[in-house]
Amino acid sequence: MAEPKKLFIKTYGCQMNVYDSERMSEALGASGYVTTARAEDADMILLNTCHIREKAAEKVYSELGRFKRLKAANPDLKIGVAGCVAQAEGEEIMRRQPMVDLVVGPQTYHRLPAMEAAVRQGHRAVDTDFPEEDKFEHLPKAPRAGRGPTAFLTVQEGCDKFCAFCVVPYTRGAEVSRPVTRILSEAEDLVARGVREITLLGQNVNAYHGEGSDGVWSLARLIRELAKLDGLARIRFTTSHPNDMDDDLIEAHGDEPKLMPYLHLPVQSGSDRILKAMNRKHTAEQYLKLIERLRTARPDLLLSGDFIVGFPGESEQDFEDTLSLVRAVGYGQAYSFKYSARPGTPAAEREGVADDVASERLYRLQALLSDQQRAAQDSMVGREVSVLLEKPGRLPGQKVGKSEYLHAVHVADQNLNIGDIARLRITESGPNSLAGEPI
Repeated sequence: MAEPKKLFIKTYGCQMNVYDSERMSEALGASGYVTTARAEDADMILLNTCHIREKAAEKVYSELGRFKRLKAANPDLKIGVAGCVAQAEGEEIMRRQPMVDLVVGPQTYHRLPAMEAAVRQGHRAVDTDFPEEDKFEHLPKAPRAGRGPTAFLTVQEGCDKFCAFCVVPYTRGAEVSRPVTRILSEAEDLVARGVREITLLGQNVNAYHGEGSDGVWSLARLIRELAKLDGLARIRFTTSHPNDMDDDLIEAHGDEPKLMPYLHLPVQSGSDRILKAMNRKHTAEQYLKLIERLRTARPDLLLSGDFIVGFPGESEQDFEDTLSLVRAVGYGQAYSFKYSARPGTPAAEREGVADDVASERLYRLQALLSDQQRAAQDSMVGREVSVLLEKPGRLPGQKVGKSEYLHAVHVADQNLNIGDIARLRITESGPNSLAGEPI
């Protein structure tokens, strides 16, 4: 029997890329590949890239450069680039790094087996189309092996918002929602394999409008249907846009017990002038009123957000407006970055804020957000929470999981197992996690 070929995948960026990497691994599994944790052992190396962060393409080229010695030692090694940088750069990747054998965009990775067969025949393959066929329908069904207690499930892809700073509409395409039956089938399969928590994914996940048996379903209706699955204990979703947070989804946070009290709802800026320049199509006041409605529905909701500092044209007053919004909301988690231009986006043509000014503003914003995050975490001490245990901890007998609020919690108890949902009392708040004891 032939030795299986080994596949090494390095994943960059968002949870959708994590999901995509799993599906690419499954697709190549049908061609005889098994995954390996070491690039040195691989017959194929695949970089699943993200174009959101600064100088993303250059970082990919740098990473490829580190594989030159592996290619020199093993000429049969195949190297591929997938994801959003692949979509944006296309054949340019092969021009700059001739050792690359295949380039595949995020909408065509279901074609990987055919591309892999082509490169094994000595050809080079590039596929960055936006095909009409549904890639999910053309992927091999995952083996019914056991897996961890949490899983991602993509329900929506692409974006029609065209924020001035964002490349997603160009790399992922227009908004597309998967049909309800296919999502439910995949969710049932995940639960049968031991999954207890599913996070629904989409570039604008709350814009979900998938075809059901009786018409178009909203995300809220999909969540309520998924909640009926025996064995599925928890549901989350990310990432959301404020303009797509409809009444039904707000109500679901209050009346669906399986929907966890954590919401990532990016605002990007607290300045109406900058929000307009970003093409966000909402105001700071509208965002704050939305938060008020969400907290009325679910008072203990923990909020997370995204912020861009130093967007072209941002004044000190615009930045102060952002700080004011942050103080008004009180975030339990947040991600904040200095603006960096993405080629091809409208904002890339505008004059940016001086780097030292943007850096100083980012420092001030992150200090405030860090204080809020720490306060939210410290407030959990003494409270009872439910923790889904996901993996062993660093200490003997210790296990680590996530609370309803997505806080990392560790507990030492030999009677608890991975996959259990343990009722714990929080005893300590550390720098990045909480400690709990069984009740």
